[in-house]
Amino acid sequence: MKEIKAIIRPVRLDDVREALMRTPGFPGMTVTHVEGCSAPGRHQPQNLKEELLDFSPKVRIEMVAADEHADTLYEALKQAATTGHIGDGLVWMSEVTRCDYLWQPGD
Repeated sequence: MKEIKAIIRPVRLDDVREALMRTPGFPGMTVTHVEGCSAPGRHQPQNLKEELLDFSPKVRIEMVAADEHADTLYEALKQAATTGHIGDGLVWMSEVTRCDYLWQPGD
């Protein structure tokens, strides 16, 4: 199994959700509203106030998918989230060594 995570612009969340819902093997996702700042050198604050408040709203998406669907889900998420501008975010995929549902059908 693979874990797919992304940090994206909040305005892209609806497009990402729609794209993933159309993708075979979509397992559902967890969405968290977060804040982040740019890496040094990508954005230079103009004053101390801007430096201290250099956080912008982002959305973190997390899902665990079967190996056979992971690459397709990753690409669908990446394509739907990308605007082509600095600040689009980040997407990554990691190996999951163990994953269990905490509920069982019929419980």
